[in-house]
Amino acid sequence: MADGCACDRHVHMYLTVAEALRRGLSVAHPVTGIETLPLQQAIGRVLAEDCSSKVDMPAFDNSAMDGYAIRTGDLGDGPLFDLPIGGRVAAGDSGAHDAPAGSALRIFTGAPVPPEFDAVMMQEDCEASATHIRFARRPRPGQHIRRAGEDLKAGAPILCRGCEIGPREAAALASSGHGQVRVCRKLKVTIFSTGSELRQPDEELSPGQIYNSNRYMLLALLDKPWVDLTDRGPVADDPDLLEQVLREACDTSDLIITTGGVSVGDEDHMPRLFSEIGGETDVMKVAMKPGKPVMFGRRGDALYIGLPGNPVSAYVTWRIIGSPMMARRAGLRRPRLVSERGVLAEPLQRLPGRQEYRPVRIDGSNSDGRPRLRLLAASYSGRVALLAQADGLAVIPAETGYLPEDHPLEFLRF
Repeated sequence: MADGCACDRHVHMYLTVAEALRRGLSVAHPVTGIETLPLQQAIGRVLAEDCSSKVDMPAFDNSAMDGYAIRTGDLGDGPLFDLPIGGRVAAGDSGAHDAPAGSALRIFTGAPVPPEFDAVMMQEDCEASATHIRFARRPRPGQHIRRAGEDLKAGAPILCRGCEIGPREAAALASSGHGQVRVCRKLKVTIFSTGSELRQPDEELSPGQIYNSNRYMLLALLDKPWVDLTDRGPVADDPDLLEQVLREACDTSDLIITTGGVSVGDEDHMPRLFSEIGGETDVMKVAMKPGKPVMFGRRGDALYIGLPGNPVSAYVTWRIIGSPMMARRAGLRRPRLVSERGVLAEPLQRLPGRQEYRPVRIDGSNSDGRPRLRLLAASYSGRVALLAQADGLAVIPAETGYLPEDHPLEFLRF
């Protein structure tokens, strides 16, 4: 074990991933601004207050089936029941009728069930003509009727503040009578990439230059209805220019995200510059692979997250630490990662020391239905294409050196 840990002999000086995330979330205070929007415009936004139903759901007794509404008290002893059809009720009707005693009503799914009718016979269980129905099985009272308030009573809670209004939440709000909702204001986010070597994908590269992949990765990651994004593009490794852009971003943003310049090299200016403009900085070395250097801090109301410059490291660090911090800052109540359990498709051998996030492909499933995870290349920190080909990230605990085939393993699906 001692030899296995030699490559990370200083790993005990690093923060665990859990501690780094805890520290990050502790400074990611939610925004306080609130706005009221029509429900259609609020889709994708963060709900700012708990919501209760304004109506009973359903609002009235209604038929759960296409069929015939009957009064069970009208039925004799059987064994065959024959009733005249005394009327028709469809969805959207008031439910008023003048059907005589001893008759049935033709009724459709969602139609209001008149008060004295206490059961619905499915049309499949009846023999019907233009004027009569016949059936052999006596229905029980309440059969195929959805009662008013059965799903939810007026005043009952439906959603908690801090949820993202997606399709299910929008349906719940609409069905409970919320035509307008109060949402957290959009999170003002500024991004820029540091590095004099960065060029745009359609530009010609000179020796020593690379394409700025981090910019487009962040643009995709931050394409959310609750984010108001400002893209400052690449910024050269000029301390004066970096300070100006950083200061302007802090003055106008809730959150600033940069890539590169957060390590300890001569051209890694961000920790020093952020402190010089009055920011409180925490530069963390995290026991994670890929990643390790990540920085966050606060200046006034602005939260700053500095990611590594390596695009794979930047993506993994963002996914594990940065994204939950941004979610908390935006007012979302559940910023934690949601993981799944899979099994290894082949044995794993590695040097323990740091918690690793290894790209994996899903290769079928085992007899229990769990995904079989095939680990991609062990050396991948600079291989963006490999990340794009993966189905997710396997989470390999720091202390793990060997795991056999079919061993359970946590993974984060893309």
